[in-house]
Amino acid sequence: MIVAQLSDPHVVSPGELLYGRVDTPACLARAVAEINQLDPLPDVAAITGDLVGHEKPVEYDHLRRLLAPLHMPVFVIPGNHDSRDLLRATFGGDGYLPLDGFLQYVIDDYPVRLVALDTHIPGEGGGELCDQRLAWLDHTLAAAPDRPTLLLMHHPPFATGIERMDNAGLRNSEAFAAVVARHPQIERVMCGHLHRAIDRRFAGTVAGTAPSTAHQMRLDLRPGATSLRFMLEPAGYQLHVWREDTGLVTHTAVLGDWPGPFPLRG
Repeated sequence: MIVAQLSDPHVVSPGELLYGRVDTPACLARAVAEINQLDPLPDVAAITGDLVGHEKPVEYDHLRRLLAPLHMPVFVIPGNHDSRDLLRATFGGDGYLPLDGFLQYVIDDYPVRLVALDTHIPGEGGGELCDQRLAWLDHTLAAAPDRPTLLLMHHPPFATGIERMDNAGLRNSEAFAAVVARHPQIERVMCGHLHRAIDRRFAGTVAGTAPSTAHQMRLDLRPGATSLRFMLEPAGYQLHVWREDTGLVTHTAVLGDWPGPFPLRG
């Protein structure tokens, strides 16, 4: 099974540039086109939050049109730049989002189970998994202890060293780690938010963030750094490849037209 993870597209209204500089819709369109050309084609695509730029209905309509050409089922979760109500209104007809409450759900139709979490706090940059959301997760994981599982969430549950982003990280991460540690079938915790590919051992599994399909956060590891800046580094996505004999392997790819492929010769 192959899961394509796209993250943090921050789609804005047609004709608008995010921060007056980034054509995020064009970036997502490029990502969709490249994923559609993959061989083999991914089984599903997961979009791990910050779907739009400013929580506007027109942005969600634009996002929906941009994702429509994908040749595989698409599953979305909210990030801190999203609206639960607008996300539900836009994607609710696809049948996997709950009709009310937190946007948490399970996809059981594939060899690997997808369990999606909602870390959104309205009006805040950071995220949270409260007792109610964690109880749902614990119950959901306990229902299928022998099924390999991927967790989808926007905010990573670990500090990355990019302090400005860590300050808008996940609350209650220790309680989340305790739940994860009880369920060894979790192959990976798939996150966004950081606009970079970052991995860490976490609670008996691996947790990591995917790059943005648009702009990337500056890699600033200075202690106490408070400025938040982005870079127009190559955008990307991740492919999570699961096989029964190997488990899960994650590949990070960059978007763009690159020379090659060339044959290897001595």
